[in-house]
Amino acid sequence: VSVLSVLCAAVLSLILMVVIRYISVVLVWILTAVVVVGSIGGTGILWWLYVDHSKSVNASLTALELEVAKDNQKALLIYAIAATVFTVILLLLMFFMRKRVALTIALFHVAGKVFTHLPLLALQPFWTFLTLMLFWVYWITVLLFLGSAGSPVQNNQTGLVEFKMDGPLQYMVWYHAVGLIWISEFILACQQMTVAGAVVTYYFTRDKSQMPFTPIVSSVLRLMRYFLGTVVKGAFIITLVEIPRLILTYIHSQLKGKENACARCMLKACICCLWCLEKCLTYLNMNAYTATAINSTNFCTSARDALFILAENALRVAAINSVGDFVLFLGKVLIVSCTAFAGVLALNYQREYSVWVLPLIIVCVFSFLVAHCFLSIFEIVVDVLFLCFAIDTKYNDGSPGREYYMDKALMEFVENTRRATEQYSKTEGERQEMKAMVSLKEQLLYYF
Repeated sequence: VSVLSVLCAAVLSLILMVVIRYISVVLVWILTAVVVVGSIGGTGILWWLYVDHSKSVNASLTALELEVAKDNQKALLIYAIAATVFTVILLLLMFFMRKRVALTIALFHVAGKVFTHLPLLALQPFWTFLTLMLFWVYWITVLLFLGSAGSPVQNNQTGLVEFKMDGPLQYMVWYHAVGLIWISEFILACQQMTVAGAVVTYYFTRDKSQMPFTPIVSSVLRLMRYFLGTVVKGAFIITLVEIPRLILTYIHSQLKGKENACARCMLKACICCLWCLEKCLTYLNMNAYTATAINSTNFCTSARDALFILAENALRVAAINSVGDFVLFLGKVLIVSCTAFAGVLALNYQREYSVWVLPLIIVCVFSFLVAHCFLSIFEIVVDVLFLCFAIDTKYNDGSPGREYYMDKALMEFVENTRRATEQYSKTEGERQEMKAMVSLKEQLLYYF
């Protein structure tokens, strides 16, 4: 059942990556409507509960009940105020980012086209997983050799022979542990660089019939020949942040129940800050790899260029990451639900299983991991397309000699934005002209 669930999740993920360009409009606007209605409805319910509890507080209650009722009333008031502030901020953000949601829809549409033109992209999670498995088997084998590389010493208490490592050999375990993190990040970064190279080739090729026969293989060859240093440096930066976080996490687990509240709070704050820094650097590295694939510059230059472009398009980045990530999360939930339903049907024909909960949990966990692996490739493609789009609109304007490279869907978004800007400028100009005429009329009436 588990093997069938993994295959079912993989097939559903592949189908969703191709079909999502046709349903992205519906998904995004349904999501927007649900968020607006849910936030307003939740805030209204909290205020209604606060008013209802206020009416129920009266002198007939006992002292203890009156104190509890007032505490509940105060808590509901705080929750209602916080929900109101959150709802207002959310509605304002959605109002200002409403036009940028159209860019997310267009990027999803183009990403679906990318998978139809580059179907081998869908196999990237498989190759990455296989490479990681081989490396982890090698790492565990070397660790076992290191464990038996010291001097044999017999333990008098247990009578067993233990290997004691001394000298430089005792530091090899730590060196080996750092290698586990660094090389694992390197393999993941190679996947990102490969996908970025293939998508960049697709985006900046005007005639799609002139593309290389296998853009994925061409991207891998470019990576091995030119960009290994870039990928190694990006993985090393992530490793420098990840190692302190893991050390602090280990210390926190060892001191659980022994440290005071202040130390526990400081440890959790440091772990959280390092985790946030790691996520930010991972996102910046992904865009740096895309800039490297476009301009063939070194890692630091590419990271700087990518950071400036992301800063110039901050609202667009926020819209894509918030709306896009939630849509992909809904896709993962859909895949897990369908796989779990298939698992229930499969278990229904195997009546010898008396307990279904554990097999279904295993099915759901494996299907979610498979869906996450495949849809993370889709997310990388969307991020690469966005940076290509931002660079395209920055250096090209559609005039002769500076034509856009973008797809028709993105071109429609640019044209709609340009029309809206021109309409706004025309309206603003007419308003200024009317103000000038009114001012001139008032001056003439004053003098005559």
